[in-house]
Amino acid sequence: MSELKGRKVVLGVTGGVAAYKAAELVRLLGKAGADVHVVLTEGGARFVTAVTFQALSGNRVWTDLWDPRMDNNMAHIDLTRDADAILVAPATADLMAKLAHGLADDLLTTLCLARDCPLLVAPAMNRQMWEHPATRRNGAQLVADGVTLFGPAAGEQACGEVGLGRMLEPEALCEAVIGFFQPKVLAGRRIVMTAGPTFEAIDPVRGITNSSSGKMAYGLARACEQAGAEVTLVSGPVALPVPAGCTRVSVKSALEMREAVFAALPGADVFIGVAAVADYRPANSAEHKIKKSGAEMSITLTPNPDILADVAGLPNPPFCVGFAAESRNLDEYSEGKRKAKKLSLIVGNLVQDGLGGDDNEVVLFDDAGRHPLPKAPKPDVARDIVAHMARLLPKN
Repeated sequence: MSELKGRKVVLGVTGGVAAYKAAELVRLLGKAGADVHVVLTEGGARFVTAVTFQALSGNRVWTDLWDPRMDNNMAHIDLTRDADAILVAPATADLMAKLAHGLADDLLTTLCLARDCPLLVAPAMNRQMWEHPATRRNGAQLVADGVTLFGPAAGEQACGEVGLGRMLEPEALCEAVIGFFQPKVLAGRRIVMTAGPTFEAIDPVRGITNSSSGKMAYGLARACEQAGAEVTLVSGPVALPVPAGCTRVSVKSALEMREAVFAALPGADVFIGVAAVADYRPANSAEHKIKKSGAEMSITLTPNPDILADVAGLPNPPFCVGFAAESRNLDEYSEGKRKAKKLSLIVGNLVQDGLGGDDNEVVLFDDAGRHPLPKAPKPDVARDIVAHMARLLPKN
């Protein structure tokens, strides 16, 4: 993954117990391609040493406002000259108070004051400290000053209490940083999507399904959310985490998926049908498990509704995007499906090029013609689809 390739992130680590999570955050940011430079406060060094951060980041760690290693002895200015962002994680209540009031009594706070790049803050503190009126005022002031707050999250805290104040987990923070840098081409848009396979029951333990992993849909949901959209993900049974910021509605069958889609649809700007919905379901599902008898058995199948066609056929449909997974004649079948269902955009791919895997190779079809995308990891393909779709959407 190289979604932060070429980005320089200055990571401030302050004196909260969540400082131990910052070590994993450095590793994840680096894995995503970022060049991470850690600024460790005196309090932060009481929890995790500079040696740990230097080993994980591959860069020397900065702790002192008067550090002579900088040629001009101005680390407080030069460290952020070419930085894309300063991220403070964990950010204690004390650090937030200093930032809100423009105090600069150590290297980190001075860097935050003498900067041209964005400032990202991940609060981490006891729930009572987070709920204190002074902390809430400081948080509001930081937001008003253009600072981005990531979290906090709710949950069990080091003190044994439960509530708001936990720092976001490193995976969630890394995702938030990646999302921060994405162009917000879908800001203000509301999107409903389908994902994964459906499971059409034969009896309580058996059913008809397919090999869709849901990876393409979940990657697309993530890309839409990071592009600024509000995303509702109507998902069949998959073993994938819900992308940060997205709302998942879990379903099994095609009939359940259709019902959930139409419940979520009012007010949606875009509907994207990515799910590999079963074309047929058993006409009758047995109430109890069918016992093995050794005799031949036949199952009568009945067609499932075409969810995408039903949405596109509404009197005032949202912008509709379809997916066509074919085994041959990709252009013919994809463009035929787009025209038959009156879709604004369809994403076609050969099943041998992407179904169930981590990479995909797709071709986009719209009124302007055929637009092939290079084979790439599904998150990268998803971003290219989002960019193309955003260009086709009517202006707000």
